[in-house]
Amino acid sequence: AGKKTIETRTYPIPPQYLNKEMLLIETPSHAGKFKSRIIAIIKFAQCFKYPNRKTFYTDYHLHRIDKNSPWAWQDKPKWGWHVELVKVIDPPVIFWGKKGIVYTKGIWV
Repeated sequence: AGKKTIETRTYPIPPQYLNKEMLLIETPSHAGKFKSRIIAIIKFAQCFKYPNRKTFYTDYHLHRIDKNSPWAWQDKPKWGWHVELVKVIDPPVIFWGKKGIVYTKGIWV
């Protein structure tokens, strides 16, 4: 929907993936009724560490994670990955490969 401009993780984005176009793969939750699918091309411009819980929640309007979310601030540090580009792929494309940033390879669009 274009509302989220920060992706959050408990680790920094590996530097080799900054400013690179990558496929965004949506995976079903345990109740999901679809196969993993490519939904967009995405690019992250920068990465930063949140210094504390308060600062993290001050950025709610950027990452859209509230205190009741499964991705809420826990005991681990939180990192923000600034989303620079999203190109939606419609309709989504079924994806059968390995998922996760550790398997990311360059793409040509």
